[in-house]
Amino acid sequence: MRVRSLSSATALAVAFSSVVLVGSAAGPAVADSSAVLPIVSSGDIIVDGVHQRVFISDPSGGKVVATDYAGKVIGSVASLPRADGLELSADSGTLYVAVPGTDEIVAIDSATVTESARYATGDGTDPEHLALAGGRIWFGYGGVGHGNIGSLDLSAEQPHVSLGQESDGTWTDAPLLDSAPGAPNTLAAGSRQYSLTPLAIYDVSAGTAARTALYRVPDEQFGQHVEDLALTPDGTQVVASSATHQVYRTTDLAVVGSYFGGYWPNSVDIAPDGLVATGTDNNEPMVYVYQPGGTTPRRTGTFLDDHGGVIWPSRLDQGSLALAPDSSRLFVVTHYDSSNPEYRLRVVNEPGKMYSWVTVNAPAQADRAKPLTITGKVNSAQLPAGTTVAVTRTDLESPNGKALPAVTVKADGTFSFTDTPPAGGTVSYKVAYAGDADHLGASASDSVSVSRASTALSVNKNGNIYAYGSEVKFTAHLGTTYKNRTLSLYADTAGDGKGKYLVKTGTVNSEGNLSVTLTLKRDTTVSASFAGDARTAPKTAKSWAGAKVKVSLSPSRYYKTATVGGHTQYYFHKTTNPLLTTTMTAYPGRSQKLTFQVYSGGTWRTTGSEYFKLSSTGKCTVELTGTHPTGYRFRVRSSYLNNDSGDTVNSTTHGSWKYFAFTN
Repeated sequence: MRVRSLSSATALAVAFSSVVLVGSAAGPAVADSSAVLPIVSSGDIIVDGVHQRVFISDPSGGKVVATDYAGKVIGSVASLPRADGLELSADSGTLYVAVPGTDEIVAIDSATVTESARYATGDGTDPEHLALAGGRIWFGYGGVGHGNIGSLDLSAEQPHVSLGQESDGTWTDAPLLDSAPGAPNTLAAGSRQYSLTPLAIYDVSAGTAARTALYRVPDEQFGQHVEDLALTPDGTQVVASSATHQVYRTTDLAVVGSYFGGYWPNSVDIAPDGLVATGTDNNEPMVYVYQPGGTTPRRTGTFLDDHGGVIWPSRLDQGSLALAPDSSRLFVVTHYDSSNPEYRLRVVNEPGKMYSWVTVNAPAQADRAKPLTITGKVNSAQLPAGTTVAVTRTDLESPNGKALPAVTVKADGTFSFTDTPPAGGTVSYKVAYAGDADHLGASASDSVSVSRASTALSVNKNGNIYAYGSEVKFTAHLGTTYKNRTLSLYADTAGDGKGKYLVKTGTVNSEGNLSVTLTLKRDTTVSASFAGDARTAPKTAKSWAGAKVKVSLSPSRYYKTATVGGHTQYYFHKTTNPLLTTTMTAYPGRSQKLTFQVYSGGTWRTTGSEYFKLSSTGKCTVELTGTHPTGYRFRVRSSYLNNDSGDTVNSTTHGSWKYFAFTN
């Protein structure tokens, strides 16, 4: 980003009044609004306070675009080749446009944004700049090397054009023109070409332009040019954007002051109340706003654009800013560069007020019901004595905010106050400066974490394991609290993909309990949540309960059964391969484990085990093949083992043993 030198006095002024007015393709940032304009160039800008509209001419696009005060386009008029200078009628009912491409001045109904008339100025006149004075429309016309001033009188029965109002060859291009309602017969003119006589004042009271003052460049200078100009409301001074924004006395064009506006000044406008806005290209800040005759800017600003991640100041064309007649807004037309000529209308509200911002500093932590101190500062220039800020505390007991006593700001803008927070948790303090006739309002907030008492919370049945489908009553117990006696109970069922979900919310009973009954078909975590209150901290507790699977094993192909040792025993011929069918609670990818044991030496001994995949319905049939020995007792069971059976949604479950033997 370009860095330039700045005098100490100016640097201090900027420190008190500067604000970066940023807008990008993503939308408005610090600027009050920023809108893309459907134009490819910028010629002139004028504000209609009656209809609250902004008109912008687009010479390259051959049109005039109208927006509302927020930058929303509400209409346009085309077929205006090289449309340039703009002027409004005294009642703001008609907008006049200089159209050099057709040698005309075109009238547009400012309410409907439609063309209403065209007035020819003469072949080859190329009218470029307009001003309303002495009951006529005055226009600067011509080209490089030659220029003059003409007038259009619409008061007669037929419109009448008078050319060649300046007979001395003063102008080497179409001169810029300006007028002021407070001096209805004064016309100011300036040249954008380097000239030894770049500025003049005319009296037009008699219907002709009688020159009353001419500025001559000092002998030691080669020439001077004027990028833009504006008369003060009473017509006694004219501000010209040249090497600086110089102020000239209109009676003799003596230099009587200047407004600092950075380097390459190219735009100036003055509101009816005297507020002055100046603009510059290729400089930061880009825009300065002054009270009449002021030496310190009330506001400054630079408009930034984000182009592919590169932040860079926008550009400002000649005469591309205008103040609303009531000084409520400043409108600025900006663009990036010729390679990316996106034009935007930037809108700054209350530009005549000095920028303000507030800082607030609260301690990170504090104890409830004990005093704490908040400090801060209103950052703005020239705060009047006795300035106060409004303070609002927001906490759990006052969620919509509670107004605290106003606090008086010290001479240096600092303030402090003490408060005793009645509620714990996050407590926010908002400090608001309302502003005044000279200062913008501002506010800021900071928060402090205020302590709260802890309470007890528990959920029973933790670690218990239940049969599949059991109805289990879980009870949460809440200890002592300040006001809130509500609990929320949640369940998190393994493998259902839902995560934690609410199963009950309610007020605990007189013993502090709240219960919910759940049907357990999978392992489940039940949690209780206490949201806290103004004096009691939030708390959670949880309990895990396991759920077994349903499992059964059915042998088949046996030829008889008998009761042996209190168990049913299945008998198979040794030439028969038993079929063992397992039915188990289904789950994707689940397997059962079959374990075989033989009774030997007075005890059951495991002879082998193997996992078998279950079907989607939880079925699995295993055929026991091979040579089947006689004279022994065997048993087999089906089991689900958490994790080893392919999933973890149930607790380990063993089915009952099935006893069998082989005979000849």
